[in-house]
Amino acid sequence: MSKDSAKGFDSVAVAFHRDGELALDACVVTIGAFDGVHRGHQELLRQTIAAAQRRGVPAVVYTFDPPPKVYFGQAEALISLGEKLERIATFAPDHIVVADFNQIYVRRTAADFLAELQRLQPREVIVGEDFRFGSCKGGTAQLLRQHFDTRILPPVRCGNGEIVSSSRIRTLRRSGLAAAAAALENWRDIVTAPPANRSGLAQLEVANQ
Repeated sequence: MSKDSAKGFDSVAVAFHRDGELALDACVVTIGAFDGVHRGHQELLRQTIAAAQRRGVPAVVYTFDPPPKVYFGQAEALISLGEKLERIATFAPDHIVVADFNQIYVRRTAADFLAELQRLQPREVIVGEDFRFGSCKGGTAQLLRQHFDTRILPPVRCGNGEIVSSSRIRTLRRSGLAAAAAALENWRDIVTAPPANRSGLAQLEVANQ
């Protein structure tokens, strides 16, 4: 990552990388678009960092810019790349990898992605159940499980049973329900908490929905 991209992260020591740059001896990694870094994403981050701490290995967040749905014109981005990185960094992973989702990247096969992931030597991979990778979304969380110790998290739901998703947040925003959308993002509570409490707060807020 460029120094400009990492501006504003002085409170958290996080290393930024482009895809293909990082190689590790071991880690726990979570992968996703993380558009909005909403409650569901926060649970992925919390679980990943907790698992890495238990294993004594680095925590890695692998994400995409722009988010795939944005690249294909299926949605507008909820937040900028800079804000996304800032929100992810608040949870204090050791590394954030950003893949440039472009014409070249979309042609990569599932096997290409698995080969890149192998460079990180993950002890555990944590993804949502709807995670897809590779050209034409050929790779699934189940395919990941064939190659790595993979934990597939169920979606986080609101108190009314609705799944927390970037699509739901976009719908609420378009309907003028900004407060409801912000509640699904859960960002105000996270940023005002002391750094040591943020992961625990994310867990508490999700559990209380």
